[in-house]
Amino acid sequence: MTALIRMDQVSYSYPVRGMVLDQVDMSLFAGEKISLEGGNGAGKTTLLNILVGLNKPKSGGVFAFGRERKVETDFIEVRAKAGFLFQDPDDQLFCPTVLEDVAFGPLNQGKSPDEARQISIEVLDCLGMAGFEDRVTHQLSGGEKRLITLASVLAMKPEVLLLDEPSNALDKAARLRLIEVLQSLPQAMIIISHESTFLDALVTRRTRLERGKVLDL
Repeated sequence: MTALIRMDQVSYSYPVRGMVLDQVDMSLFAGEKISLEGGNGAGKTTLLNILVGLNKPKSGGVFAFGRERKVETDFIEVRAKAGFLFQDPDDQLFCPTVLEDVAFGPLNQGKSPDEARQISIEVLDCLGMAGFEDRVTHQLSGGEKRLITLASVLAMKPEVLLLDEPSNALDKAARLRLIEVLQSLPQAMIIISHESTFLDALVTRRTRLERGKVLDL
């Protein structure tokens, strides 16, 4: 079976922090939900950034959806197929209202305004956010912003989900709802989280990023 996304001997370093990824090999296959665990500063977010081309590896290769990806034009297609939930919702919310934010992706995919609105309403309802359509995004709580950013990712119907701390700032009820939604989705996922109970409910395979290497747990 061919991996949907694969890293082959990828290394990455920062000028001050030094090496965070050291010849990393990692593959995500259809149907998998993989955890990516590790301490603060281990390089987990950097790894996801590399998979979608936001950071470029110092060495090694990234293979996604059937071919190697090297330059920015390669990664435009990857970002269309891999829904990336950023760690900080404020980096992802930029429209005045919730509905505009969630509908932005479907509109860019060529959906009509009516289609984009219907998709957005359905996704918000699925996440327990029905009635938030006209809310002002920057006035939402941290947990509400988290769910709206997830809605904006899911509305684009990606083939793969890359989720950076998806349960951050959620109360117990919202966290349980999120688990239920993610369990029901067919997409393969890589999930960064510090919450073991959250991961226990979701993942099919656990990995940890430690000293620049991805290790199976």
